[in-house]
Formats: sequence, structure tokens, C-alpha cells
Amino acid sequence: MALLDELSGYEFEDLMVDVFRHLGYENVRQSARTADEGRDVLMEEVVDDRRRAVVVECKHTDAVGRPVVQKLHSAVATYDYDGPRRGMVATTGRFTGPAREYASDLGDGDGSVELLDGADLREIGEEIGMDLYNGRIEILRAEALWPTHPTAGDHAPLFEVADEVENLAPASVPDPETVLELEPTVTVSARTSATFETSVGVVHSVDETTDLVIRADRGSPRVVAAELQSLVSDRTAPRIDLEEYERTLENGFDDLERSRFGRTETAYKEWSVDKFRAIHTTTVGYTGDNNVDYEKTCTPNQSDVSILSIDPVYLPRVRSRLSLGEYDYRYEYYAAGPSWTETTNDLHRCVHCETGGARGHGNVTYCSNCGSINCDDHVRTERLEDEPVCTGCAVTERFALSRKYFYDEQNLEAFREEYAEMALHEKAMENVPLVVGTALAAVFLLVVLAAAVGL
Repeated sequence: MALLDELSGYEFEDLMVDVFRHLGYENVRQSARTADEGRDVLMEEVVDDRRRAVVVECKHTDAVGRPVVQKLHSAVATYDYDGPRRGMVATTGRFTGPAREYASDLGDGDGSVELLDGADLREIGEEIGMDLYNGRIEILRAEALWPTHPTAGDHAPLFEVADEVENLAPASVPDPETVLELEPTVTVSARTSATFETSVGVVHSVDETTDLVIRADRGSPRVVAAELQSLVSDRTAPRIDLEEYERTLENGFDDLERSRFGRTETAYKEWSVDKFRAIHTTTVGYTGDNNVDYEKTCTPNQSDVSILSIDPVYLPRVRSRLSLGEYDYRYEYYAAGPSWTETTNDLHRCVHCETGGARGHGNVTYCSNCGSINCDDHVRTERLEDEPVCTGCAVTERFALSRKYFYDEQNLEAFREEYAEMALHEKAMENVPLVVGTALAAVFLLVVLAAAVGL
């Protein structure tokens, strides 16, 4: 549970920023830490379709008396905001009787002051799923993106890919062995607003809201691959409560692995600020008053980046192993309900030469004789049964100078007997290119002879 007493004053303010964001307040930000005017956290709320400012005083102390509440009430009254506003005092300790009495006299409407003590904060922490330890916030997010297709079944992506393999009947594809890994991610949304001026005036400005998706496991924070950014940051992607669905997931997959978040929300927030600054850094050219061309690298300051929200969620990674005949195939992807991003696909790769690999790039054909998947260069037609067979497992022999492919020695022997009883012209047709070539050569020879004798 929360060891709030171990927090420093600034750490307590950081904590409250995260808490208020989780509670649904908007535009949550800290006031400057210098020249404090009794306003530590500023934010907004919407009540009865009206937007209202909330001015918060954070007090890391054993007891808060009436003067603190009275001072905040004055700060609320003078706060420069075009609309209704109220105050709030949050403390790790308790409020004195006079402090509570003063706040009660103010009522609960505009201009009021709400009081949150240490016990209230602990209850709020449990309510929003934030566990506090050693004065820090550990992310114990219980939400994950939905790891399976909501209507097509647990292994829908793999079966869809397998359906694209020629000669592989859907009914013959067994359920794969599948491991579900839940990888922690944090989506940080921030607004970067900055204006850059020189002696000639404004040369560049930026005012953008950007999402940044961060891997949030025990390793160092890092931005996820570009193909996963939209998968994670999509606010409409279906989610599940892990506490409610964990048993369902355990029953649907052969193994379930779940990592813990490696840092606090505040740490990810601070780490991402420099990333947002780098994203919005640009070099612009301008002409000075002396008609000389200059370049200026415009990098937003830390104060130009306002963190709007931090959204921790588990990203499902599905690792499947499908056994077909003598071969095992890996298929891996990141999932978000009906959407997924493929990372490994052995089902579209020839076992002999590694040709293919990506969906839609070249045909691959399944050999039911050995279970291999093959490109066009490594698949042939079985002579006796007229079905695909790969060059790796086929038994071969030449007939009429043409190499024939068979599933096994038994089929080869059966064709030997059939070939021995064929008429000569039937045997010749076992090598159609040779027959056609011979016929063309004969015609050509006749034409030459005819020309020679003057016919």
C-alpha cells in the first residue's frame, strides 16, 4: 500500500498529477515551482456541460489547518480564468477541525474547496488501480488490448494466413501451440506549443498534439516500432479487464506470460518530454534584416510540452507453433481485437530456399506428403496422383528422358508397371516437350530438303 509519508513535497505533487489524470480531469498541469502562489496543480473538469477550473494545493504534512484552506480560497478567487472555478487541498496527513469547518461553510459549488486527506488518497489509489510503494507510483494496469478476434476465434490470424497457402485444406490445419505474452506499453499524449522568433520576427511555430507509444517493461524505455504505434494508440481498439478475463485467456492459450511495468507514470512522463522536443525540432531558413540568409534550429523548451494523458495498457503478442507433417512453422503477431501486425510468418516461406516470407509476395504450396511449404521452384506435380509434391521428399526417375516425381517408392513402382504396358506413342507423350521438339525438327528438315530439290 501507499507509503505516502516517504514522499518529498515535489514527489507528492507529481503523484497527484498522475492521480488526477486517472480520475478524468482534463488539462492537468503543475504550476511553476518557484514563486509559489498557493497553486501547485491546475486542471479542468466538466460539470453539467460547464467547464470549470480546479486549483489544487498539495500539502505534504501531518496536519493542515484553516489558514491553508483560507489561502487557497483567496487564490481561487483571484485565479485568471474565464469561467467558474473551485479549489481542492490534497494532503498526505489530516485536516484540523477548523479547516474542515471553513471548507464546509464554503459549500460545494463554485468557489468551494474540497479536502482530500491521506485516507482519501489511499482509497482513490485502489479505485483507479494505482499501487504506491516507497513513495512512488507503480503501474499495475489491469487492462490489455483484446488478444483474439472477437468473432472469428482465438487463432483467426493464423488460420487466415494458412488459408492463403495453396493445397492446404483448412480442415487439415490443427490448432497450434500458442503462447500469449502481455507486454506493457504506455501511450503518452502531449501538446507541444512553441513560437520561435529572431530579429525579423516569428520564423517558426508549432502547436500540435502528438501520441508517443513507449515500451514499458523492466528495460529502458523505448519507442515502439512504427507499425505498432497505431495499433496501441487507437482509442477504439477493444480492451479487456485482466482480472476478469485472465482465467479465460489461460484456458484459450497454452501459456500466458505477463510482464510488469518497469517505471512509474511520472518517470515515463519525464522521459517522453525530451522525445516530444526532438520530434518537433526543425531547422528553418530565413532572411535577416541585412538580406543575408540564415538557418535556425528550433527546439521546443521543456515548458513548451504539456502532457495531456498517460495510458498504460498491455499489448498482446501471440506466438504460435503449427506442426504440419515433419515441419514446425512459427507465426507471431501483435494483436488488438480484429487488427493485428504480423512479425513472423513461416507459413509463407519456402522451407528449401527461404523465398517469400511476406504475405502477398509470391505463391507457396503445401506438400501433404511431408508437410513442407514450398515456392514454385521447389514443388512439382506427382505423376501418379496429379497432386503437388515437393522436391525435397519426392522419389524421382526418368521416363522418356523426362524426370517424374512420386510420393514414395510404392507409387514409383506402380507407375513403372503402368509405363511398361503403354504403347510407344503413349510412352513418348510422357515427355511432351521432346515430342514437340522432335516434330518441329522433322518439319524443319522436310522444308530444307524440299528447298534443296527445288520443290
